[in-house]
Amino acid sequence: MTEEFITYLRDIRRYSPRTQDIYRDVLDDFARFCDGKVEESLVPSLLRRYEADLINRGEKARTVHQHMSVLSGYCRFLMQKGVLQSNPARTVKRPKMEKRLPEYYQVRSMDAYFAATDHWAGEDELEILRSFGPAPTDKTAVEIYRHRLRRLIISLLYGAGIRRAELIGLTVGSFDPARQVLRVHGKGDKMREIPLTPSLCHEICLYLNAVESMGGGAPPADAPLLVTEKGRALYPVYVDRTVKEELDGYGITGRKSPHVLRHSVATALLDDGADLNSIKEMLGHASLAATQVYTHNSVDRLKKVYNLAHPRAKNGGSND
Repeated sequence: MTEEFITYLRDIRRYSPRTQDIYRDVLDDFARFCDGKVEESLVPSLLRRYEADLINRGEKARTVHQHMSVLSGYCRFLMQKGVLQSNPARTVKRPKMEKRLPEYYQVRSMDAYFAATDHWAGEDELEILRSFGPAPTDKTAVEIYRHRLRRLIISLLYGAGIRRAELIGLTVGSFDPARQVLRVHGKGDKMREIPLTPSLCHEICLYLNAVESMGGGAPPADAPLLVTEKGRALYPVYVDRTVKEELDGYGITGRKSPHVLRHSVATALLDDGADLNSIKEMLGHASLAATQVYTHNSVDRLKKVYNLAHPRAKNGGSND
């Protein structure tokens, strides 16, 4: 029955392969705990014992919540199939989980990065690349192309606020230069269009010219938009490594990941007055609640400004 559930998540719910793997891993772990008797063990008492077992293993509250959410989802599936009459996972109290505010990079830090790497995205470097002829193998040409690719990875993650999987899934046809939009295949098999700035459109166009030089011809519309110097599609580790290495310096501290770039543009847009619904549509969130978390960052900064600038705050609220 568990494999039928995974098939349901894939074909009906349109969950990503990574999410399917998470569900499968949790169900396999629960199966080991109950000696393979999964359906029979979906009762409140055994679910509470499983939760206690996770905590005793040293799992964090967030991981415990994830496991119980997966089992709750499986119980709902079994209810649809008539195997269960109710959802026993809903009766299990979960450990208190500390709310984490989204991490983000300061706008000035990102501006410093783009200013320092601007030449890699320009026409001068492209002309140098072209001078090596079609499909160059020279180390200098490969290095020029690699820098341009890495810069565009950051530009798209930050400029469009897309997820890592969405970035990897982009094709040449995803980019519409005439309308200046990017068509993104997001979670739940949903498509959305993201408006692009003229400068980002220009950077993508120049990058595609570089791809043409490296490959000896224009790529077809269904080819991956972002490819390595060998013409291969990107993969998650490549993107993660690029973000970590590219953002080293420029006053950027803390965790360096594609998702923090996504948080950063959302926070910056909110600070500049963009409404939540517009940000929700850009990010591809299913509900406004997922977008509202970014308001906490803005309120936190507002409190700091208030305490530094407000006349009643600077002197502790006294009248002196």
